[in-house]
Amino acid sequence: MNARKSKSLLASAALTAILFAGCDSLPGRPTQAELPLRPTNVTDFATLYGDNCAGCHGADGKSGAAIAMNNPVYLAIIDDASMRRVVANGVPGTAMPPFAQSAGGSLTDQQIEILIAGIRKSWAGAADAAAGAPPYSSSTPGDSNNGVQVYAANCQSCHGPDGKGGTAGSIVDPSYLALVSDQYLRTVVIAGRPELGHPDWKSSAGGQPLTPQQVSDVVAWLASKRPAPLALSN
Repeated sequence: MNARKSKSLLASAALTAILFAGCDSLPGRPTQAELPLRPTNVTDFATLYGDNCAGCHGADGKSGAAIAMNNPVYLAIIDDASMRRVVANGVPGTAMPPFAQSAGGSLTDQQIEILIAGIRKSWAGAADAAAGAPPYSSSTPGDSNNGVQVYAANCQSCHGPDGKGGTAGSIVDPSYLALVSDQYLRTVVIAGRPELGHPDWKSSAGGQPLTPQQVSDVVAWLASKRPAPLALSN
């Protein structure tokens, strides 16, 4: 390559670099700070919650279709590991999808941690909000026969003697039971839905706080009303 051709190539490269650099200063072109963040780089709790959780759990953490995050009793009985598992992996067979990238979702592990920390910071309430509450989960099976009595004493005044609705809606509706897990039912029995007027375990109609076994028994009774999955034909 002769000297003249080499100088020409260098000049062309320099001109190209100048032109590209000039594009960054064109009128109306956004600055780096004005460019939107990549979804995986969002670290603002309000944005993450609004984009991923508010649709089901409510804009202020309550009054959504799913259980309220803005419920101090719920936040007191569920530990971080359990919440992380639900957010990351979802709940198969229900409307709760997985959010972790490792499970097919869109959130990074860091973003899930931001959500958990933000939910607790925003809505945890008093440290003793669930003092004496039954545990979030239990390996002790419930007895649906005993659950009938627990339901009659504590639930039927609102949900009707057969669970099909009274002053409150049906709790045995097949579509509802098909969309919620036993753990969801247990959580609602313990933590209630205060924004909907549903009492927690200590404010039940029976006048006495529910024991852990009573919670398991009434959940077993409710679960026994769930329709069997449809068999797939060949």
